[in-house]
Amino acid sequence: MDNQQQQQQAARQRQQQAQQQNAGQRQQQAQQQAGQSYGTEFGSETNAQQVRQQNQQSQQRNSQQGQQGQQGQQQAGQSYGTEFGSETNVQQVRQQNQQSQQRNSQQGQQGQQGQQQ
Repeated sequence: MDNQQQQQQAARQRQQQAQQQNAGQRQQQAQQQAGQSYGTEFGSETNAQQVRQQNQQSQQRNSQQGQQGQQGQQQAGQSYGTEFGSETNVQQVRQQNQQSQQRNSQQGQQGQQGQQQ
């Protein structure tokens, strides 16, 4: 091998080594970036203190809504009670039934008298 061929071969080896080093560096960078993105992704998604605070706030809202719901049901029950209580006067219904029976019996008696005449 002459001097020129040796130089060309040495240049090719240096190129290959440089390419391998560049490839290795790119791979390391890609792994680091992937690791950083996973770290920040999961790190930002799982903040235990924030989750606890949100849970407490949710429980407080639910208990307040439950109390409001109970108050609303009580008020609704009261309005139903007065509504039906005022609509149904038992004494008045009995009087109307008696009057109706009296009218029916009077009409029945008049009808019998008319047939007899």
